[in-house]
Amino acid sequence: MNKLKRTGIYIFLSAAALVSIFPFLWMIISMTNQSVDITQGRLIPGSHLIENVRTLFNTVDVGTALVNSTIIAVITTFLTLLIGSMAGYGFEIYRSPGKDRIFNVLLLSMMIPFAAIMIPLYRLFGGVSSTLPFLGIDTLSAAILPTVVTAFFIFFFRQNTKMFAKDLVEAGRIDGLSEWGIFFRIYLPTMKTTYAAAAIIAFMNSWNNYLWPLVILQSPEKQTIPLLISNLGAGYSPDYGVIMTAIVIATLPTALVFFIMQKHFVAGMMGSVKG
Repeated sequence: MNKLKRTGIYIFLSAAALVSIFPFLWMIISMTNQSVDITQGRLIPGSHLIENVRTLFNTVDVGTALVNSTIIAVITTFLTLLIGSMAGYGFEIYRSPGKDRIFNVLLLSMMIPFAAIMIPLYRLFGGVSSTLPFLGIDTLSAAILPTVVTAFFIFFFRQNTKMFAKDLVEAGRIDGLSEWGIFFRIYLPTMKTTYAAAAIIAFMNSWNNYLWPLVILQSPEKQTIPLLISNLGAGYSPDYGVIMTAIVIATLPTALVFFIMQKHFVAGMMGSVKG
């Protein structure tokens, strides 16, 4: 009976894995075929990979889009981790009246859809375009700033900080460390799995962000890789082989980041759940 049950579990898990991986497998196969083969549902690798890659790089500026996405994703991830961890650390370590009320207001902000604040944000950056051109519309700075601070990451770091040994803070104070020294020399190295998990989420969110860059980035040389892929599919007769090639190229950085920090990601998420 146990053997039959184990066999059933393996069959179910294998089917679930196949369903999960099939879109990626189909995407990789499609990048080797012509557009007509993809629309017909062909699931056999073709011989048009080099042609699709050549057409993609001759049609659009993939390099510039990748550079723009990398700049936005890396800066956004760094600032998100820094600000989110400081806020989460402060909410958990320091005691003050009204702290929980402020935190609850932050959590309530998660219920506001980004589309509801998109127009005020656009007007805000449009208003500073004349005085602060580097923060105005059609700048990478404008694409980065609204996504840096989120209630989710503050909540995430606060929950993980519950698992942080508070005695280390007192020990650091006794040894003469400043509050900044305690944060950077004790808290940050101790919580590296939490930072790794948050880095993966922040990087993937920023890399795949579409709506806000679509609104704020208006010139072709400032477009990110999701905008480039969207433009490829907006034609009268899109070349799906070229589109699939672009999607595979766009997927590689996030997949690489995830697989490099996979173990830390699992440990960091488990710490958040326990907290």
